Amino acid sequence: MNDKENKVVLVTGSATGVGRACVLKFASLGYDVVVNYPGADKEEAEETARLAEAQGSKALIERCDVSSDEQVRAMVQSIEDALGRLDIVVNAAGVTHFVEHSDLQGLSEAQWDSILSVNTKGPFFVIRAAERLLKRQSSATIVNVSSVAGISGFGSSIAYCASKGALNTMTKSLARALAPSIRVNAVCPGPIDSRWLRKDMTEEQIAERVASLPIPKLSSPEDIADTVVYLATGTQMTTGQILVVDGGRTI
Repeated sequence: MNDKENKVVLVTGSATGVGRACVLKFASLGYDVVVNYPGADKEEAEETARLAEAQGSKALIERCDVSSDEQVRAMVQSIEDALGRLDIVVNAAGVTHFVEHSDLQGLSEAQWDSILSVNTKGPFFVIRAAERLLKRQSSATIVNVSSVAGISGFGSSIAYCASKGALNTMTKSLARALAPSIRVNAVCPGPIDSRWLRKDMTEEQIAERVASLPIPKLSSPEDIADTVVYLATGTQMTTGQILVVDGGRTI
């Protein structure tokens, strides 16, 4: 495909981890990509873009805090100016704070605000800003990267679980609101082998967490990217669905 024919995907939080894996998977399929990062991961974002360009894709880097409606709208306008279209949005940006669920006093209002702002408000802001561009395409799709924490209530903190539970519900609401022109789905990973997880857990803690799973290992970012691509491109009659990819943790 030449540049004018290439479809375009925006992946928020795509400097590292699942977001980067999604960018590279879409690039391998011939999509042009928008790499988003909030501020601290500039070098990683540039590396993601280089890896995508090595596969023949055009890569646009956008610094944007998705919890800021103003910044999100500016990012989407920049995408329209530079690439002229938007076909797929993947909301992969996310934050958490590791606080034991029993430690109610340890979860501050500032932590609540940061988690909900990025994990719940952020996807809404991105989708709202992108709606106009997406509706120009005949098969536009949105995939929200949620978490099994939003289903089980077990995760890094109560606020994180709540934010992902809200994202799951919002996915269903938006699937109705944007139908039939835009499909909206979510993927709910279990534990992922990521810098984020390894920053706050030891190898022993990780091994203990996955030992009882039917598939006793961490998912890779690529495992989740495969599911994101499936929901975005591999089905035409799936919308409002919450697809769990967790090695059997929730069964």
